[in-house]
This record gives sequence, structure tokens and C-alpha cells, in this order.
Amino acid sequence: MNRLQANLCLICVTLCWSTEVIIFACIPDDVLPFATSFITSAIAAAILAACFFRRIAAEMKRAGKEILLRCLLLGVLKAAYDIMFLYGLKYFDVSTGAFTFSITVVVLPVVLLTMRKSVDKKTWISVVLVLTGIVFALGSSLAGTQVWGLVIMFIGCTLRALFFVKLNDFAKEHDSITLSVWISVVGAIISFAIWVILQPATFGAIPWSGTVIAGLFIYAYFIVAFAQTLNVFAQKRATAAGATIIYSLEIVFSLIWSAVLPENLIDRVIPSPFHVIGALFIVAGSLIEIIDFNAIRRVKSRHE
Repeated sequence: MNRLQANLCLICVTLCWSTEVIIFACIPDDVLPFATSFITSAIAAAILAACFFRRIAAEMKRAGKEILLRCLLLGVLKAAYDIMFLYGLKYFDVSTGAFTFSITVVVLPVVLLTMRKSVDKKTWISVVLVLTGIVFALGSSLAGTQVWGLVIMFIGCTLRALFFVKLNDFAKEHDSITLSVWISVVGAIISFAIWVILQPATFGAIPWSGTVIAGLFIYAYFIVAFAQTLNVFAQKRATAAGATIIYSLEIVFSLIWSAVLPENLIDRVIPSPFHVIGALFIVAGSLIEIIDFNAIRRVKSRHE
């Protein structure tokens, strides 16, 4: 797999992640997010373990405790930024809140430099474009009433950036499916612990129905098992900064779904002109990261 193929895989992952809003519509609001996280992570881990048991066993024999400790770190980071996002989004509406996820793109180069990792020139250009898109989209939402929301989201985005950097490092050294399974297991354990504290009745508090069960299984397969594993696989060839910039397309896809899908599937939200302009800047930033300009120049020089 070359860099372009890895980026295309990441776009596919981002497209899958953007459908979360549709799947969540099938799950009642009184089902805690931690319950959803535990059930879907546990199902995904079980599916992958059943299908790739020998492959996982071989990697565990090779990597041993090292991969467990690394997945523990990844699982804790992921759970931490998920919690920060959960509470930070309460300060924003759906469209504005979605754009705050892209702050990760702005934070990530600083995290990379702090860890003494290089950042390409075109990545800086992409970051500036995405940042411009965020500023356009947020607009008046940067008022004082959202300050705490922005602080919480900024902390969450910093943790998310650190997660992407470490995931990118570990994906190059370990089997993708094994990493995905153990990240899901750690996430499930943490989510269950918080779920028990907040809602001791756990499974008894869920209003079970065919729609709820279908929603949970679809989310577990497409979002956790498939998209997460494909993401880890693509990270072997992608850069952490490039992957994060491509992830910002999730907001663009989510805006499209919220505008075009029928109201029986999702709460329709018509994006404002500022949201549209912001989305265009994010698309431009992603294209600069995806396109291999050096390869284009090489092709041109051959024809000349």
C-alpha cells in the first residue's frame, strides 16, 4: 500500500465515521453514551477475535506485554478524549459542535514538534486552511458563553492528537487487527466501569427493541470493527498529521447528511453560509494533504 492508497482508506474510514449521527438516531436518548460505547466495543472485539483468532494469537506471542501496554495507553487516551467531547459538545449546537473536532488538526503539529517529529511544509498549509475553515464556521459562537466549551474541547482535541500520534507509531510495529481488538477491549472496560457508576441497572435500564439491537450491531460492525481496523491498517503508510487532516472531512460529510437525509433518519440541520465556507476550506486543506504534488511533477517532467 502506498501513501495515496492509505489516504483513500482514511477517506473511507472518515465516511464511515460520519454516519454515526444516522445510526445514533436509532438509539434512544436515555441510553447513556457509555452504555453504547461498552456494548459496541465488546461486540466489535468479539467479532474480530472470532474471525482472526490465529492471527491475533501469533501477534500476541510475538509482541507479548508490549502490545498490551501500548493498547492500554491508546484505550485510556481514547476514553479520555471521548469523555471531554461528550461534555464539551453540550455547549454547542450540532453543526458548530461538529466543527470543534477539527481543532485537533491545529493542535497536532504542535504535539508533533513537542515530540521532536518533523512536519511537512504542505501539512502546515493544510493546517492553516483547516483553521480558517474552523474560524469561519464557528463565527459568533466564539462568544464568552462558549468559552468553557472551547476549553473542554481543546483539551479533548489535544488528547485526541496525542492518540493519533501514538497510534501512527504503534501501527507501524504491530498487526492492525490485534491492535484494533485490544483498543476495543480497553475501551469496553473503561466504558463499562463508568456506566456502572452512572447507571447501576446497566442492561436493565436499556429500552430494548429490534431497532435498538440493530443500531448497536450496525454501529459495532461498521464504525468500530470495520472502520477502526481499516484506520489502523492505513496508519502503517499514512502520517499522523496527514491522517488527522483527512479526518476533518468527517465534519463535511456530517453536514451533507444533516442537510439531505430525511427527517425520519436524522434531525435535519441546514448549514449556514459560514458553515459552507468553513467546509470548503477544510476540503481544500485535505486535498493539499492528499495530492502527491511531487508525483505530479515527476509525471510532467517525463512527458516534457
